[in-house]
Amino acid sequence: MSDLDNELKHALDHAEDVAAPVVTEAPRKKRSKGNRALLIGLLAMAAGVAALVLVGLKSASIYAMKVDQVVGKSELQGRRLRIDGELVPGTLVKRDKPCEYRFRMHSEKRELAVRYARCEIPDTFRDRPEGGVLVTVEGTLVQGVNGSGETFEASDVFAKCASKYDPKTHEMSEASTTAKPSDDPGQ
Repeated sequence: MSDLDNELKHALDHAEDVAAPVVTEAPRKKRSKGNRALLIGLLAMAAGVAALVLVGLKSASIYAMKVDQVVGKSELQGRRLRIDGELVPGTLVKRDKPCEYRFRMHSEKRELAVRYARCEIPDTFRDRPEGGVLVTVEGTLVQGVNGSGETFEASDVFAKCASKYDPKTHEMSEASTTAKPSDDPGQ
C-alpha cells in the first residue's frame, strides 16, 4: 500500500472517533400578515390613483364643435364647451362698464351670441368688414334672459390667424378694424 492509502485509512479511523456534526434545516419564517396588508394597501392606492386620472381626464377633455352642432341643444347647456366658428362682420362690440366684449359667431347655418367678460382680446381678433375671421371660444352655453335664445359665456377667446396672402401680388393685405364702442349699456 502506498503512503496515500495509509493516510486515508488513518484519517477515516480517526474520523470515526470524532462525533459527526448533525445538520438540520433552518426553521422557515412564516410570512407576516403585515406584508400582505402592505401589498393590498399599495394595490388599492394604485387603483385609486388610476381611477382619479381616468375620471379627471374625462371631465377635463373638451372637444371643439361647430356652432351648428351647439345651437338648440339644451343638453349642452351648463357644460364646458369649445366652439369653432366665424365672426359675423360688424358684431364685435366692446362695453366699458362692466368691461366685456360681445359678438356673434356663425358656421354654415346658425349664429350664436357670445359674451366675453374680460377687457382684453387677442391682438389677431379684429372685426373685418370682408369677414373671414375664424374664432374659437371656450366656456358654457346658457339660456338667454326672458327666453331670448342662447348665449355663450366665453372664458377664453382664441383667434385663428386667417392668412390674407394674395398670390398675384405676393403680398399680405392688412385690413383690420377695431371693436366699436357700444352706446347701449344693456347690450
